[in-house]
Amino acid sequence: MKKIFFCLIFFIFTTNVYSKNAQKVYFAGGCFWCMEESFDKVEGVIKTVSGYSGGHVRNPKYKDVIKNNTGHYETLEITYDPNSTNFKKLLEIYWINIDPFDAEGQFCDKGESYKSVIFFKNSLQKEVINNSIKNIENKFNRKVVTFVKEFKEFYEAETYHQDYYEKNFIRYLMYKKGCQREEILDKIWG
Repeated sequence: MKKIFFCLIFFIFTTNVYSKNAQKVYFAGGCFWCMEESFDKVEGVIKTVSGYSGGHVRNPKYKDVIKNNTGHYETLEITYDPNSTNFKKLLEIYWINIDPFDAEGQFCDKGESYKSVIFFKNSLQKEVINNSIKNIENKFNRKVVTFVKEFKEFYEAETYHQDYYEKNFIRYLMYKKGCQREEILDKIWG
């Protein structure tokens, strides 16, 4: 019983410490299931949530986002500990998990809601993003088509989308393999 009590106290304490210092960043990179898997593995990331951002419709639903003109993108909300990582490092991880040259979407998911977008909250973040785009364009001698937009609001996706890659592991792997995500990323980033 003491062990359970200690674990509970430790969990409450560490949760409160993280929540006081935690910061959030928002990236759209095609399928949010794949983005979630990529960022859940990063040291300093506390939590990821799949959702929608960038549009004009309040409280959108998945079927509306992918079929109608809501203006939203499949977006990942990343909560992180700034003592362990920072915006610039997370942005570097973002780049190597997308195709920044695909104007139609990402991998096998095409359409407005699957396009890549980096959302910024302040002028410093916007400057870091723009510098990283210049570096990529210089390295590849190609135009980056990833949008840069000011963050306004984030809407959490339906429950069945959260942690999809863990809850539906086999189906997720089949989807990811069918889209050739890893092969395309390897061709771009090596």
